[in-house]
Amino acid sequence: MKKSENVTGIAARAAVWSARHRTLAILGWIAFVVGVTVLSGHFGTLEATESDTGHGDSGRADRVVAAAGFPERPAGESVLVQGAGREAAVADVTKILTGLAAVGDVAKPVVSPDKGSTLVSFTMAGDSETAKDRVQPVLDAVAGVQKKYPQLYVAEAGDASGDLLIGDALDEGLTRLSMLSIPITLGILLVAFGALVAALLPVGLAVTAVVAATGLLAFASRWAPTVDTTMHVMLLVGLAVGVDYCLFYIRRERDERRRGADPHRALVIAAQTSGRSVWVSGLTVIVAMAGMFLTRDAVFTSFAVGTILVVATAVLGSLTVLPALLSTLGDRVDSIKIPGLYRRNSEGRVWKAILRVVLAKPLISAVLAVVALGALAAPMLDMKTRGEGGVTDLSPKLPIAQAMARINEAYPSDQATAQVVVQAPAVKKYEKALAKLGKEIEINPAGTVAVVRVPIPGDGNDSTSKAAVDDLRAKAPDGFQGATVLVTGDTAENMDFANRLTSSLPWVFGFVLGLAFLLLLVSFRSVVVAATGVLLNLLSVGAAYGMLVFVFQYGHFENVLDFRSGGGITVWMPLFLFIILFGLSMDYHVFVLSRIREGYDGGMSTREAVSRGIGSTAGVITSAAVVMVAVFALFATLPLISTKELGVGLAAAVLLDATLIRAVLLPAVMALLGERNWWLPRWLNWLPKVSHEPAPVENAPERELVQAGY
Repeated sequence: MKKSENVTGIAARAAVWSARHRTLAILGWIAFVVGVTVLSGHFGTLEATESDTGHGDSGRADRVVAAAGFPERPAGESVLVQGAGREAAVADVTKILTGLAAVGDVAKPVVSPDKGSTLVSFTMAGDSETAKDRVQPVLDAVAGVQKKYPQLYVAEAGDASGDLLIGDALDEGLTRLSMLSIPITLGILLVAFGALVAALLPVGLAVTAVVAATGLLAFASRWAPTVDTTMHVMLLVGLAVGVDYCLFYIRRERDERRRGADPHRALVIAAQTSGRSVWVSGLTVIVAMAGMFLTRDAVFTSFAVGTILVVATAVLGSLTVLPALLSTLGDRVDSIKIPGLYRRNSEGRVWKAILRVVLAKPLISAVLAVVALGALAAPMLDMKTRGEGGVTDLSPKLPIAQAMARINEAYPSDQATAQVVVQAPAVKKYEKALAKLGKEIEINPAGTVAVVRVPIPGDGNDSTSKAAVDDLRAKAPDGFQGATVLVTGDTAENMDFANRLTSSLPWVFGFVLGLAFLLLLVSFRSVVVAATGVLLNLLSVGAAYGMLVFVFQYGHFENVLDFRSGGGITVWMPLFLFIILFGLSMDYHVFVLSRIREGYDGGMSTREAVSRGIGSTAGVITSAAVVMVAVFALFATLPLISTKELGVGLAAAVLLDATLIRAVLLPAVMALLGERNWWLPRWLNWLPKVSHEPAPVENAPERELVQAGY
């Protein structure tokens, strides 16, 4: 018996097409993933240069220096020797360094002001960019001296060794993350589904989506050069959304089968409901990620391109190849059941019990939830930002990080420097003015650009250093009439970067919040639903900010997370977390609201629809949240403070979002508002009417999927 399905909407039409052309859809997805991966390897990925990432005066200065033709500055290294009777060890260090092919010039040893340390500085021979590949023999030689003089402290630190340490530590951490994230995700899904095949589908789609998006990034880098951390962000976001989208889709299809729908009807219902939620959620996430373009920063632009590509690819796979796979498998999606884990009813009893209490006392529940979130967000009011500190941002237990800390302590005058860049047709005529700025002066071969190194007080990140840079920028142009005078250096670059982000904040927040509101308004035809959705997401972001300040700025859990507080949050973290969290939280929100609206459109009261919608999605929301929290928490094990902040911030926010906000505050607020949830002004009645409830159809043993109008 054949009947026609009244199929409407992009997601449902895509599912119908995929179900009718299973082989083509599956092989087409495989060809797409393999094709873009192979082509990307042929074309390569263009990476952003330092001149691409600069802002303000420091960015202009860096571009001037880059174009001036200065001889390449070699990578600098230092060996610190501490302890009584260290003269022989210092002599051995100097002799050994002089005899190594990887070492360039070796400076005379310098005794510290307190007479307790001696520093032997040297340069690495060859290209500074690749010096990290040649520094290991030098580190081994210095370690040999330490072994010879166990009563002394002998250690090396510097540009090349720092790059090697950061690179090796990150590579090791990312390898560990890659090895753990997929098995952990699979394990969580096995518990969620209780069947091996159903658990493998989301993992397979998420991994292939990340692989394909990484390939597409190579082509996009021709327009927006990428930064190396983009791949890590793509992995983080790709695993999260890829698994979530499949989880929503598969769970609905399985639930409909258990309610008695035939395989075709179950697939159509899943496509018209969860598939539509995936489409709307993906679009909302993409809109949020696009907000990063407004920063006009190369790093954020790279993040935006990478995350948009991986989300779009995950949505494409969820709407095309996933229905084809589900249609092919049918009830075999529940194959290889796990004893003790497989359950026909996936609705969570615990969440239903909590929901009954919330709906019985909505005002008290809402007040308690807001108070709890407010308490978590309170430290946000004291938030301070800081620039990234390279080696000093690594675990204090690492030898090179310890050596750098000791060098900074023993030689405080060398803690921070600024560079004054002077550009003129002939800079030598400003010889006296240059000499007043500092003793370290370098002039390019053409005589058009001079760089003066100026020591500044502070540690480079504190208010003292920032005030010194401001003062230098105000006074440096004196005596250089007719020349361009700019100040750069780590402190100046961090300040200009922070100023760029601060100036872009209103635009980014307005863009993301405004478009998210519009998307929710169009999807649910309710001003109230759209407004509460935005406000609830802001609450979760605020709570995440507060927890970041409590942990990383105040220095709690330093031993547990293996970091040393720098007295602030990495400067780019608040803006980046806002965008990522706001986008990802829409996954849950759109999915939950769709089920609530589905019940309301089906004739239920608002309270009944809330109870049914949240109760029926509690299990899948919990599973999706656990996957996200587990993946994000792995990033907290990476060595840099910024990656730890990212992992802790995302994991904490998602956990709060999926529990306190979605399971308590959302139903409490909707119960209090009642029918006012669906208020839409008359002048907005022109908005398209979107059906959230699948069209009714007669039960039939078998149906041919035919699109409406065919």
